[in-house]
Amino acid sequence: MTRTRLIDGLRPVASRARRNYRAMRQILARRKLRAARFHDPLRPGQRPQDILAVLLLTVGIAVVAFDVPTYPWIRSLPDEYRRAFATFTDFGKAHWILWSTGLACLALLALDASKLTFRLRMGVGAVFTYAAFTFYTVAATGILALALKWTLGRARPKLYEEAGPVAFDILSFHGHGYTSFPSGHSTTVAALATALALIFPTWRWLIVVAAFWVAFSRIMVGAHYPSDVIAGTLLGMTFTFFTARALARRRIGFHLTGDGRIEPIMSRRSAAACLRTFRQVLRGRRSPWQADERSAAAAGAPDGTVQ
Repeated sequence: MTRTRLIDGLRPVASRARRNYRAMRQILARRKLRAARFHDPLRPGQRPQDILAVLLLTVGIAVVAFDVPTYPWIRSLPDEYRRAFATFTDFGKAHWILWSTGLACLALLALDASKLTFRLRMGVGAVFTYAAFTFYTVAATGILALALKWTLGRARPKLYEEAGPVAFDILSFHGHGYTSFPSGHSTTVAALATALALIFPTWRWLIVVAAFWVAFSRIMVGAHYPSDVIAGTLLGMTFTFFTARALARRRIGFHLTGDGRIEPIMSRRSAAACLRTFRQVLRGRRSPWQADERSAAAAGAPDGTVQ
């Protein structure tokens, strides 16, 4: 009996999720036609050949100048350094990001947002868009990093004395000891940081600095060489940037300014208004439902507030 009630209760939720998913697919299909008509060439420094040049230059310099002396230098440091960096290096793991953003998307997909007030609908749409964007970029770059790791087969620093710093065994699949290039943690944290920096541009430098130390921690704990971290960082940043640009061309979550910069489509004023409405709902000072807001307006209550 309890199971039957549970199934009956989940049916409308599943129906709403399917309806919202179909609506989302229709929006994406319409925006795809807009992107096909949109003309905004990439600026110098953003073109694929430019990014490849940066990758070859930075990774090449790191392999020649930094990879060889780094591991012996780290081993000469007191253990306290490694323990300190080990406390936060796992922020570069993808699972906590994928779980949080994935569950948020599923919950919002099952929500009947059409009954919410305007500001709450706007906020729900923005949260879903940015959570889905973050989930996609972190998941996709993680898969790319894993494919490169197992294909290139670079020996990790723990095999420094046995194999050296530039030992590659392509397609050998020797195991975890030969999956150093690129750094998966650095790829994930770069993808997350780039997404957050695009969503919250006023917090950009704090996000960049925090991401730098998480990526750098992979060197300090002896898990990767500097070139691994640089390659992973460029992979995460590049993929996330081009994903955001594709969304901006469709005006989904982002838009392109006149000088080609990517900015959130929701202004700071609109975001502040949505947050203010959300806080009022949580404090019980305002109803989240359109019907209640209309009733309150008809009764003379300003802006749907609870009297």
